[in-house]
Amino acid sequence: MGLIKIQKVMSNEIAKRVFLSRLPEPPYEYILNDLANSIFIGTTRRFQVPFAWTFSTLTNPHISVVGITGSGKSFLVKTFLLRASYVWGTSALIVDWAGEYKAWVKQSGGIVVSLGKGDSLNMMDLGGMKPIDRSKQIMTSLDIISDISDFPEQRRLTAEAIEQAYINAGFALTGIAPAGKDAPTLKDVSRLLEEKLQEGTYQYPAELENAIYRLRQFSREGQDFFAKKSTIDMGKLISSGLVDIDLSALPDEKFRALAALFILQTLKEKMRAEGWSAGKGLRTIVVLDEAWKVASDERSDAITIVREGRKYQFGLIVASQNPTDINEAIFSNVGTNIILRIKFQRFVDYLQGSLNFSQFIRGEINKLGVGEAAVDMSFQTSVQFPSVFIINRIVGEVPLDSYTITLADIANDAELRDQTIPKEFLFEKLLLNSKLVESNVSTDLIESIIKELDKRNRIVDLKEFIKILAEKNISNEAIISLLRNMGIPDSIIGRSFSYTKT
Repeated sequence: MGLIKIQKVMSNEIAKRVFLSRLPEPPYEYILNDLANSIFIGTTRRFQVPFAWTFSTLTNPHISVVGITGSGKSFLVKTFLLRASYVWGTSALIVDWAGEYKAWVKQSGGIVVSLGKGDSLNMMDLGGMKPIDRSKQIMTSLDIISDISDFPEQRRLTAEAIEQAYINAGFALTGIAPAGKDAPTLKDVSRLLEEKLQEGTYQYPAELENAIYRLRQFSREGQDFFAKKSTIDMGKLISSGLVDIDLSALPDEKFRALAALFILQTLKEKMRAEGWSAGKGLRTIVVLDEAWKVASDERSDAITIVREGRKYQFGLIVASQNPTDINEAIFSNVGTNIILRIKFQRFVDYLQGSLNFSQFIRGEINKLGVGEAAVDMSFQTSVQFPSVFIINRIVGEVPLDSYTITLADIANDAELRDQTIPKEFLFEKLLLNSKLVESNVSTDLIESIIKELDKRNRIVDLKEFIKILAEKNISNEAIISLLRNMGIPDSIIGRSFSYTKT
């Protein structure tokens, strides 16, 4: 009996060790879904099982993606959008913070809307909402992008003026807006506050002046992108295929955040009105890329959408290089988290604290290469296996080729040594191609540049990269603009040019 007992204990210990030594993966029936009704991402590392994503078994269709530039983040998003279009006929709306996707969208035959370059959105458009509800949403947006909530009197004055502007335009605050009637604008709201100040009867004129100043920054001539009649119909854009809303031309983060919040609010209300239909799959996927102000604030509709889950029938993809820019509520509530190559251990700490994965998975995440990823999924039913697993490589519509621009020599330069200089910049092929397109480099020249980089095994020093561009008769001004667009600091660009001339 003693021998049997010892043997049983030893068997248990061996079983534990085997479990710990192999990479945990969900059973194949949870990740190998019907390929006619799912999106193929790649194969699992341990058992080479095809991973085909579908929202039907998950708590919701929303996704977070984190990874440094060059890790495969935008490649994954683009592949996902294309395949969702093939499989479900899903439309995609990209809220493009830095203009990263616009070249790809144009090449793919999609629609590009450029706010700040002719296109505008009236922040007070109702989109089928009651004015009183839209007023509350506008004030929430102002709370997120400014400190107005710290000044109750200014907030009250602004909220009252917004409501009065609707009344003056012929809208009942609690009624449904009549068809064909134009909504007021933020200019109307500013005008009401200015008239109140001119009356001279208000007992706190400084509060009134500050409230006017807050609104004037969004309604003055030349910056009134959200204070005049809309040139685009958000309701139509929801179902217009592949759409990029480029925010890069807007003056600053406040303007970009205000636009993103309005877009999310409008989409949410549209989906609420239409309701859920199980037979229609995903109608629209909305992409928020590097939208830190929108993804981090608890009051944002990004958080609301994720928490309320499936019923809006559109998927939200939140992507960022820095996971701390994404509210923990998103990581805790989205159906799928995808982790690519991460730069800093403090970011891995944040992810591990949010997702509660094991030390073993942490070790695997630290070793991820370009295109490799850890995937965490939340299933509708309780499962008895680890939900985090590793995929070998994202398999896209085109190969995931990465190009490395090294900075080792420059980073060791005595004049730059005290700065935090990265040793290299990674760019997936599609991203590098997009950066060249944005810098007005012709298609023929792009192909020629890519061939030159391929000859060098896709690794090139920055000084050599500048020489390649110069040899293609690209001007210094265009090269500098391109390098800045690629995220390379001016100090490094300047030093690189001085080296190439010696």
